[in-house]
Amino acid sequence: MNPHAIAEITAFPVSYPLPPGAQPGMGTGRIVRRDAIVVKVVTVGGTVGWGECFHARSHMAIATLINAYLAPLVEGMDATAVVDVWSKVYNYHLAGYGAGAACYIALSGIDIALWDIRGKVANMPLYRLLGGSPRRVRAYAGGLSLGFEAPDRLIERIQALAGAGYGAIKLRVGDTLENDIERLRRIREKFPALDIMTDANTAYTLADATKVLPVMDELRIGWLEEPFSMDDRDAYRLASQAGSTPLAAGENLYSKFEFVRAIEDGSIRILQPDLSKAGGITEGCRIAALAAAYKLPVHVHSSMTGINQAASIHFLASIENAGLFEADVSEGNKFRDELVTTPYAVDRDGCVAPNEGAGLGIEIDETFFARYPAAHGLTNKV
Repeated sequence: MNPHAIAEITAFPVSYPLPPGAQPGMGTGRIVRRDAIVVKVVTVGGTVGWGECFHARSHMAIATLINAYLAPLVEGMDATAVVDVWSKVYNYHLAGYGAGAACYIALSGIDIALWDIRGKVANMPLYRLLGGSPRRVRAYAGGLSLGFEAPDRLIERIQALAGAGYGAIKLRVGDTLENDIERLRRIREKFPALDIMTDANTAYTLADATKVLPVMDELRIGWLEEPFSMDDRDAYRLASQAGSTPLAAGENLYSKFEFVRAIEDGSIRILQPDLSKAGGITEGCRIAALAAAYKLPVHVHSSMTGINQAASIHFLASIENAGLFEADVSEGNKFRDELVTTPYAVDRDGCVAPNEGAGLGIEIDETFFARYPAAHGLTNKV
């Protein structure tokens, strides 16, 4: 039998609570728990690959979708034939029963694990398998951090990040316009050379965006991310005319089909696919190629764990239109610090480089799954 045939796929939903002092506030509410889904794929020959699915506030449901339906659908297929596996899930589930976010997210985790296996079979780091080089990628301080703290507290935290090498940060907005603008002005005054991006987490109205974008122009803000939900295409079109600060989005778009519509609309100039949501590395490469045809950069959105973070750096090191890497600088991220060996390191110039080990170049502590089992309840408190 083919030693690269898929013998087993298992999805592990995991959760851990955030302590009261480390619950960042943002447009979607205060984060009180972090969830994720880790996917393990094992071949007949014993090669193991690891992937991550975004939780989508449905981590147990998505894990069940993988374990009960997608795993038996693709077991026995060649794990290195990533396009064939992707196409089978698409043809037998997404195309036939309706494209759904949950299935794209589930497929993303499987696909990342298959690319990890491909790298291990070839004994090559993923970036080389994708045709890339060990080039450094500039990082910005993001993740679930830099939320609605008081300006003085934000300045203190940003000073520490700058000392660690970061020359770019992403600030959460979507509080009140007055508070948002005060934070931005204070940070720009304190850090005149810092690259500042913003993320509203869909909390703005069109009126909010129209008021704040001229201020962002004045303060040289790099982008305004997700001011609205992705289905409000008209609001994106109108907001894009309110200032020169580019609009960014993509973490809540699934597959090349949704990205090509967003690109053709012309309102979003910064594209942010998440490899753990949009269809994995296979589909991520297709999305990047679409964006390159329109001369648009791709700044991948980071998911929860070090698996996605390591995969994202490999991906950025292999595409022609790579933008910035979103480094998760949140405090006490167990998915980054305990689940995996070091997924990345930021150098003094604020850059990261892909791991040199085979595949993703990381190891997984499988005892983590029993220590942090999946939890019910809301992850965000409004």
